[in-house]
Amino acid sequence: MAKKAQSTLVNMLLSLTAIALVAAAALAALNAVTKAPIEAAQKAKVENAIGAVLPKFDNLKDQTVDGCVCHLAYDAQGAFVGAAIEAGNDKGFGGHLQLMVGFDTEGNVSGYQILETHETPGLGALAGEWFQKGGKGCIVGLNPTQGSLTVKKDGGNVDAITGSTITSRAFLGVVNDAAAIFNKLEK
Repeated sequence: MAKKAQSTLVNMLLSLTAIALVAAAALAALNAVTKAPIEAAQKAKVENAIGAVLPKFDNLKDQTVDGCVCHLAYDAQGAFVGAAIEAGNDKGFGGHLQLMVGFDTEGNVSGYQILETHETPGLGALAGEWFQKGGKGCIVGLNPTQGSLTVKKDGGNVDAITGSTITSRAFLGVVNDAAAIFNKLEK
């Protein structure tokens, strides 16, 4: 019969160190395997969002303004057709809210896509449809620089998501921030 290892501080530290090294190696290997697919999926999500929020375009040029990535779209003749701006804030009910907001040449909202949200399903998560064309709080076609977009409860002109005013305020704040960045772009 094998002799039982004595339970000493040194034996415990060696055991825990060995376990920690094996776990760290396993996590590092898993990270190496999943890193590229996760980055590819994120890139595809951003590319799909750009296509969804802008009119037809042939070329994109990226610009960073105030820490936000802006995708400027041009037609085949080089004429500016709009911009898709990645913007976000941490003021949502569930925390961070990240959007891709599209603007036409005059600064009107041409569309939006939610890139990241942690809002409550069935309430704040409704922002994906609520503010779209045909939605109750439609912002598509509105120009935030001609009076910032705010919810009616705050004296504005946009219907908030029922039961989710905090998310609605955060969402419209991101759109207003994106509009301010749009006005700073070198088109």
